[in-house]
Amino acid sequence: MKFQDIVVGAVHRAGPRAVGEAEIVEFARRYDPQAFHVDPAAAAATRWRGLIASGWMTCAIAMELAVGSVLVDSDSFGSPGVEALRWERPVRPGDQLSLTVTVLEKRVSSAGATGIVRWQWALENQRAERVLSMTATSFFDVGPAGAPPA
Repeated sequence: MKFQDIVVGAVHRAGPRAVGEAEIVEFARRYDPQAFHVDPAAAAATRWRGLIASGWMTCAIAMELAVGSVLVDSDSFGSPGVEALRWERPVRPGDQLSLTVTVLEKRVSSAGATGIVRWQWALENQRAERVLSMTATSFFDVGPAGAPPA
């Protein structure tokens, strides 16, 4: 999606994407090796009563879905960060996650070369329970000031 194609208020959807136990454990062993992410037996004895994905893995899945649907073939070149990030429910093995991205704002930088998009991301499981919500900003190349769209 090109910057000029982004419409404020538009809603984009992606998924579902299955989450497996092996990938939860593999991700967590490398990046977030807490017992409730890497050891199913130990996880069963925690408040979570079973293995759950790292919140950072949940973010990575949201990004995977966004890149595959909204950002594919785009002129996006990064982000200054997120305003808000919430992990609202745990992600468990066998969950099917779907992403909804809603465009909140769109503008061009004062220099005229950078498109700025602010959007709300919501990741839900197969029961329509929100597992992640995030308000993010993305940068898009719009070329030199005054240049026609590509």
